[in-house]
Amino acid sequence: MAISGEPEENLFLWGHSACALEAKNQNGVLVFGGFGGIGRHGRRNHSWLVDPFSGTVKAINVESSPSPRLGHTSSLVGDFVFVIGGRSDPEKILSDVWVLNTSKNEWKFLECSGDVFPPRHRHAAAVVGSKIYVFGGLNNDKITSSLHVLDTDNLQWKELFVSGEHPCARHSHSMVACGSQLYIFGGYNGEQTLGDLYVFNIQTCKWKKEKAAGRSPHARFSHSMFVYRNYLGVIGGCPVRQHCQELAILDLKQSVWRHAKLESTSEDLFVRSTANIVGDDLVMIGGGASCYAFGTKFSKPMKINLLPLMSIDNNIKPVVGQRHAHHYEMVNSEKSGRFQDPQAEDAQSLTEALDLNFESDFPGENGIGQQVESYWILQLKRKYAKVGKDILKKFGWLDLGRKVYSRKGGLHICFPVNGKFSGVFKENKRPLTDLSEGESDHFVKPVIGEECLLNEVTCSKALDILKECGATKLADEVLEVRRAAKSPLKVMNEAVGSLIKDKGLPEELLEELPARWERLGDIVVLPATSFKNPLWDSMREELWPVIAKSVNAHRLARQGRVASNGTRDSTLEILLGDNGWVDHRENGILYSFDATKCMFSWGNLSEKLRMASLNCRDEIVVDLFAGIGYFVLPFLVRANAKLVYACEWNPHAVEALRRNVQANSVSDRCIILEGDNRTVAPKGVADRVCLGLIPTSEGSWVTAVRALRSEGGLLHVHGNVKDSEESLWTKHVSESVGEIAKSEGHCWEVSIEHLERVKWYAPHIRHLVADVRCRQSQR
Repeated sequence: MAISGEPEENLFLWGHSACALEAKNQNGVLVFGGFGGIGRHGRRNHSWLVDPFSGTVKAINVESSPSPRLGHTSSLVGDFVFVIGGRSDPEKILSDVWVLNTSKNEWKFLECSGDVFPPRHRHAAAVVGSKIYVFGGLNNDKITSSLHVLDTDNLQWKELFVSGEHPCARHSHSMVACGSQLYIFGGYNGEQTLGDLYVFNIQTCKWKKEKAAGRSPHARFSHSMFVYRNYLGVIGGCPVRQHCQELAILDLKQSVWRHAKLESTSEDLFVRSTANIVGDDLVMIGGGASCYAFGTKFSKPMKINLLPLMSIDNNIKPVVGQRHAHHYEMVNSEKSGRFQDPQAEDAQSLTEALDLNFESDFPGENGIGQQVESYWILQLKRKYAKVGKDILKKFGWLDLGRKVYSRKGGLHICFPVNGKFSGVFKENKRPLTDLSEGESDHFVKPVIGEECLLNEVTCSKALDILKECGATKLADEVLEVRRAAKSPLKVMNEAVGSLIKDKGLPEELLEELPARWERLGDIVVLPATSFKNPLWDSMREELWPVIAKSVNAHRLARQGRVASNGTRDSTLEILLGDNGWVDHRENGILYSFDATKCMFSWGNLSEKLRMASLNCRDEIVVDLFAGIGYFVLPFLVRANAKLVYACEWNPHAVEALRRNVQANSVSDRCIILEGDNRTVAPKGVADRVCLGLIPTSEGSWVTAVRALRSEGGLLHVHGNVKDSEESLWTKHVSESVGEIAKSEGHCWEVSIEHLERVKWYAPHIRHLVADVRCRQSQR
């Protein structure tokens, strides 16, 4: 990264922390603390904001910063960065918690309650919802294996008592969160360097040692770990391997390790550095080491484009005759770049130059950057695809590092071929270019006969068969697209800019392009304010396909406000595509719905996870605002509720709900009651009632009390509340429920058992959930 603004030396650090921010007024990577900096190296407490796109670095000027430290962690929750622990000097290990309000640039020391959180540094932390999980670390000579969780809503520490096969005490390890799972890798236990991978399920509080196919990363500590889409990456650490930094990649879907070697001239020392994902880039900041003989070494900031990971075939299988525990090496060097299987004695190039940095040209065989012969495909008509694939696999000509794809609506199948295939053509002088037009159907019968004796077919005969099939050798256009890969926003800017120029419209329109968007299934949803200028109307037919292609989407939509009617309909507008039905998977649960008719809230994930983590095995639950199954499905699929009554009056949501309970195989434990819950809800049956409506669910509090069993139960009451009025609201909820219970003839004690702060709904407005316990009075 070319750094501008503040001097680059400010980022010459190790043992610092970093978070990727996505706030409206603060975008980039926030760097805090660490050892190094300009001038005499020492412990720092400066805050820097790094923009990985422009390379600018600016200081965040704040008052009352935490004390200088290293070996701490920073965790982003909403717009707040929480700094935990660290070491201020060799004798002083810290346990304090500070929070930076990124919207106001204000640091604040936090007084936390709950279980004692011992001092530690070189620990690891990860965020799920509003909770920060902290594992391991070092306090002087004591290494810990404790797992603590900080609830950032009530500022309470809790030490978790876990089960399963748990990791040993360690420090200088790494930990990341993916969904409801925590992944821990490596570290140092005081005697040896570790190379184990553990996963912790926050719902079951259970550890498990993860076992994946492929070669596991070498043991290490002081490394970095990250999650990008469905990949988990491990990079850097000690011990340092000479002249090579290895990026280990775990495909979380396939549970298989792959490896990328980033060859360099030892300029990059990823030890105690930080790794953050910004868009499709892995942003590495800091790192280094101090050596008596060679002095102190710091690494410069850099970013690695990760889009090539998307081109790895998720269905790679080992070639017959090779070892079962296969793995592939991505090699990125100045002279060559290829996927190789180092376990094969005669390793062939499986694909050339699948580079992790798209900004450089693809290297050619002569190092000049020309198109190499391995970047080819063999195109066959679909009816000959099976024969062609069998031949390519038999002779090792199929490039397993690139994907097979179709063209012309599926009429042609394109098989990526490797350098070995190109070499055969050179030797046999048998170009297969432009032969598909002369294809003859008489080949069908010979193929059947040849296919039965494929093992006896010679290389020369195989080429004749492919020629008779009408095979065409073409440059890989898909690879060319990947070669020129840019950020979606840049692609959009260039494509729309060209369109605007053709239409003779002002270039100022480009300033209105959206910088952010969301994905619902395969629909990309643009912000509500996008493309509202009337000038866009003159090119809508050409515009939407261009936008969709630039963001890699088949369907395109524009967000609207949730309708203010009682059924809270969605006002999503489909811009490109036939309909709005999408499938969205979250926490192992499938939500299917028509996005143009039903709303979907991303911000309630932490609350859905909380409900899913409950043990409702013997309980009957009533959900008064079921929607498409936001909480119904977590209660049934994860919390194992005995029975759920789902009340919903929006017919579109009911349609989706019926589909979802079937798709998740829980329809036998769900009774859907269509209509106003004040009329259709059951009475006297529930162990717990969910009232998941905002801004207020008060209109159904009487219905909720009536739904509880005579001995009482638990209400989950949602509402939007000013941050200064939380205590007033909880008092109002408790007193109101108590009065309703009394009027219904119940002698209950009513109390607020827990207050969950789900998210900020608007400035100074929180989405809260009060867990209201109703139990028989002991009098």
